[in-house]
Amino acid sequence: MSYQVLARKYRPQRFSDVVGQEHVTQTLANAIRQHRIAHAYLFVGPRGTGKTTLARIFAKCLNCTGGPKVDFADDDPRCQEITEGRALDVLEIDGASNRGIEEIRELRETVKYAPATSRFKIYIIDEVHMLTKEAFNALLKTLEEPPDHVKFMFATTEAEKVLPTILSRCQRFDLRRIPTALIVQHLGHIAKQENVKIEEAALYAIARGAEGGMRDAESTLDQLISFCGGEIVEADVLSMFGLSARSQILALARAVIAGESETALRELNDLAKNGKDLGRLLSDLLSHFRNLLLFQVSRGDLNLLEVSEAEASALKEMTTSIDTDSLTRIMEVLTEGESRLRDAASKKILVEVTLLKAIQAKNAVSVELVLKKLQSLKGDANIASSVTPNREAAPALAAAAPTAKSASVAPARVAEAAVMKPEAPAAALPRIESAPAVRTAADLPQLWQNTVEAVGRVSPFTKTYLLEAHPVSLIKNIFTIGFDPEFADHVGLVDNSKNRALIQTKLQELGAGEVHVKFIVSQAPANWQRIDSAESPTPTATGANPVPPPAFVGNAAENQASSKSAREELKNDPLIRQALELFKGTIIEVRT
Repeated sequence: MSYQVLARKYRPQRFSDVVGQEHVTQTLANAIRQHRIAHAYLFVGPRGTGKTTLARIFAKCLNCTGGPKVDFADDDPRCQEITEGRALDVLEIDGASNRGIEEIRELRETVKYAPATSRFKIYIIDEVHMLTKEAFNALLKTLEEPPDHVKFMFATTEAEKVLPTILSRCQRFDLRRIPTALIVQHLGHIAKQENVKIEEAALYAIARGAEGGMRDAESTLDQLISFCGGEIVEADVLSMFGLSARSQILALARAVIAGESETALRELNDLAKNGKDLGRLLSDLLSHFRNLLLFQVSRGDLNLLEVSEAEASALKEMTTSIDTDSLTRIMEVLTEGESRLRDAASKKILVEVTLLKAIQAKNAVSVELVLKKLQSLKGDANIASSVTPNREAAPALAAAAPTAKSASVAPARVAEAAVMKPEAPAAALPRIESAPAVRTAADLPQLWQNTVEAVGRVSPFTKTYLLEAHPVSLIKNIFTIGFDPEFADHVGLVDNSKNRALIQTKLQELGAGEVHVKFIVSQAPANWQRIDSAESPTPTATGANPVPPPAFVGNAAENQASSKSAREELKNDPLIRQALELFKGTIIEVRT
């Protein structure tokens, strides 16, 4: 008798033999017992998880002697015919080779005929997503209302390519990737049957490489037996498939957690020299940190993880050396490196840089923590309106700022301190001077000028609109900002949650406290001076409603008339009119 590969020799022959797909086998078995057998089934899942195998076992249950029944006899001749692929009433069709409309038309003709010896005529179509759209449409009517003696069973790895009209006519079963522990257990059983001695670490290495596919795992074991003979160790698996030993992954992870850059690069160099797959290495390292994060969050619940006892012990050891926030930052860096690795010209250099970034991310301190530290150092004092770093602190800040992505909401120079350790701010952060709080209405114009300048450093685009605005009042923590009727269009452009939050943040930083911003259309007093046309507006009166300081340069009425005249002139320009029509635009402002 010719040699039979392990994947075929140990192929499941009944539902109880199927590994890791109990949600499917139990449903099909119950359907048979309750006589609720549909006319079409679709099995979806990754390669090697048992789609076609389940279809064949289901066909045996339906066509066995005395069936349909779940517990058929092993020596039933009808079941043996299906197992050996010679049953006349069970037709297996390769969707990739028979994907055209002509083949489906031929199938439609044959379904009319009764089965030769069995109860049902069963069509098993593998890789059904390969059928053409025309072939699918030709199959629709037959699939929806087939003869009573016909059953369809489809298998596919890409269900999204199957027409929705086909999906709606089938009972769908999604097969899962098989857990590592179950693959290890099944491979151990096969090795015992084959009289092969294999280390548990080698079994876990095979299961890791199979990525949830039992057929891939069995094929790998078959190849290793041919390569190694009757005894297999972990090193054999690693050398054959370019995998990294679990101990090497753990050593690399410990170096990242400890911040030992040199150790991490040496470990990586050794792995690269031995021909390890760097993409798989990065994936395994990311998987380890994911396991460590789950171990921390679940407080040591191993039911969420697929790890060996040695890995569980290592996770317990490492969890005391790193917190959840640091793990999250490390995983973000590794994920980004993994996504860029595919297009990298030098994979080793990219992995080296990724490891160094991961070490930096572990030691980073968020901007929020730095600001809290500053507030605790200052007590009840307000955050400064301006930040002037001293000369001694500047080099320390520049050296400490390669990471920290969360700096967008903090002042620019304070954000540079985001990666410093909590104890550093007192010694290395720049000197901060508090801005005086708004005590009188006379302070309002100066506060507005400072606010516009602070907003401009973050969003120059927003500043351009605020230059046309003027402060109206600051009463009961509501800062009212006005636009002249001429610039009424600006209100709709600037009044949104993002801009309000930005202005409120800058007002708080400038000592105004927690205030809310309100935009209105309001005529500016005649003596109000635009911010960009004077060094510092000064108030001319005090009271509940401040009177804005000195006037626009020149006569206000003349300026307004000039602006309206220029706007009308632009509106009448043929090129401008054509541009407005093309871009559906409006003229907001005319500057001369």
